[in-house]
Amino acid sequence: MKMKPDLTAPCGLDCFNCEVCEENISPQMRAFLAGRLNKRPEEVGCKGCRESNGCRLHLNGCSTLDCVRSRGLGFCFECSDFPCDRLAPALDGADKYPHNMKLFNLCRMKAVGVEKWAESEAASVRKRYFKGRLVIGSAPVV
Repeated sequence: MKMKPDLTAPCGLDCFNCEVCEENISPQMRAFLAGRLNKRPEEVGCKGCRESNGCRLHLNGCSTLDCVRSRGLGFCFECSDFPCDRLAPALDGADKYPHNMKLFNLCRMKAVGVEKWAESEAASVRKRYFKGRLVIGSAPVV
């Protein structure tokens, strides 16, 4: 899928690669989420946190999105306070959620540009994160 700027979260998450993204969601995931969220199936596909005012998988708002908007920025890496505590990794849920790769993604976006990162790096970062094997002193190996 071609990257869309509105499907890249300000915090560095690649919404366009998410299994809940409207363009990616399977009928099974749609039905599961609809039941879980007590919504109609057509209401659960995500159009990105920018349009949805936060991640559809989290029912609370997003303080990172609010912060970026209040500063008139597009991405966290554009901020003079980057990186801040909102981007800190956490062990809880690290095996299921992509939130610990935000800082790496933002650094790569800053280095190579958002478009190039999205087109040539985002999918491999996600793959290495979830399927890679840690190699001390090297990048994760798939």
